Amino acid sequence: MEFSNSLCYNKKRITYAFVKGSDIVKSLLILGAGGFGRTVRELAISLGDYDHIAFLDDGALDADDVIAHCGAYRRESLISEFSDAYPAFGDNSLRYAWMKELHDAGYFVPTMIHPHAYISPSADIGFGVIVLPNAVINTNTKVEDGSIINIGALIDHDCTLGVCCHIAPGAIIKANNIVPPQAKVESGTVLQRK
Repeated sequence: MEFSNSLCYNKKRITYAFVKGSDIVKSLLILGAGGFGRTVRELAISLGDYDHIAFLDDGALDADDVIAHCGAYRRESLISEFSDAYPAFGDNSLRYAWMKELHDAGYFVPTMIHPHAYISPSADIGFGVIVLPNAVINTNTKVEDGSIINIGALIDHDCTLGVCCHIAPGAIIKANNIVPPQAKVESGTVLQRK
């Protein structure tokens, strides 16, 4: 599935900002306040792209930074307050479904790449992709929308990762491999060249 707000220019992500008054304000709504949601929040903070970050979560409504349950994403007040939203769910099929819901509601689902990750200039990175520290995405590799490239994962040249894959910490994808949509490659796995 490709979403219409996925924009690439010279292999760099183009982001949107909402203008409120005379100030440009970017805000991020994260669905899921668990471990992966907190990781996404820290990544967003490290990038310095957002003025405001908040969570929606069905099970942690008493946490200070959880503002409502996940179904509240449809509220007009949240859509007008938050430019971007990210479904921070490790379950690949759940993340896929929520990406569509958020997109259809009018949110931009951002790609976030940690500054200590290496992305080849010839790599093609979709939107809604999370790339964590010390990950490597090498030459001519395509990472489709919604994928997670976790800490220290290595993806060699000429690979294709389908929509909403999860490459776990330390996993290695050797050259010329295709990882099917919504697949998970576990930590320590070495996916041999096909």
